[in-house]
Amino acid sequence: MNPKLIAIDLDRTLLHTDKTISAYSANILNKCRENRYKIVFATARPKRAVVDYMESIPVDAVILHNGAVVYIGDELVASYGIEPTLKDEILKSIYKDYPKITLSVEIDDVLYANFDVSTVWNNTEAIQSDFTYLPNRPADKIIIGLTPTEGIEIFSRYLTDDLYIEMVDGKLGLIMNRKATKWEAIKTVAQHFSISTNEIIAFGDDFNDIFMLKGCGFGIAVTNAIDEVKAVADFICDSNDNDGVAKWLDEHLL
Repeated sequence: MNPKLIAIDLDRTLLHTDKTISAYSANILNKCRENRYKIVFATARPKRAVVDYMESIPVDAVILHNGAVVYIGDELVASYGIEPTLKDEILKSIYKDYPKITLSVEIDDVLYANFDVSTVWNNTEAIQSDFTYLPNRPADKIIIGLTPTEGIEIFSRYLTDDLYIEMVDGKLGLIMNRKATKWEAIKTVAQHFSISTNEIIAFGDDFNDIFMLKGCGFGIAVTNAIDEVKAVADFICDSNDNDGVAKWLDEHLL
């Protein structure tokens, strides 16, 4: 194994349950950068929810919204959204058919929602909306709050062929462009740095990490990952709350 790039999911992988990065983890990742390993955050989060972590760990690239948005340094290098007219149609249709469902949409790093988002995400702000008047811009993702009786499959009928829906955190359904995946974004970043995907180590825990772990040279799941991720991983490290990512890097790369 001769890795050159380390791709890391954030929530439930690098971040502790309280959404912090320990001083130990930050120190190890910064040592990796000093040793010329490229560091990439690969997350479903929007940019505004990642910038604080990038202050303590100045990553080489960041993959946002599961791959809908990709930055290398400060340069936007890829963007795969849901076209404005289509995103409006989907939101209005779901809201009409399921008026009590929690629904939100990310547009240009702004969240629009039909509910109080603080009940789901701490320290998050949103513009209250019934989705009648939204910016005429593509959506990075549409987020559906699922109840125990509503699986993501019932929302497939709202999708066109160039969209997909995926569950995250066991409670949210994300509608996204088919090109917006962590794995596709990883390939974009690797090509930019002239790195083979076989030279990448990837860490993750959830459904949206599966293809990234399978496709990269070495895929590592934290012990708190879902079974489907553990099944495709080459190695299972300690949990997110026990700094599993940093411990593995410290032991195997430093």
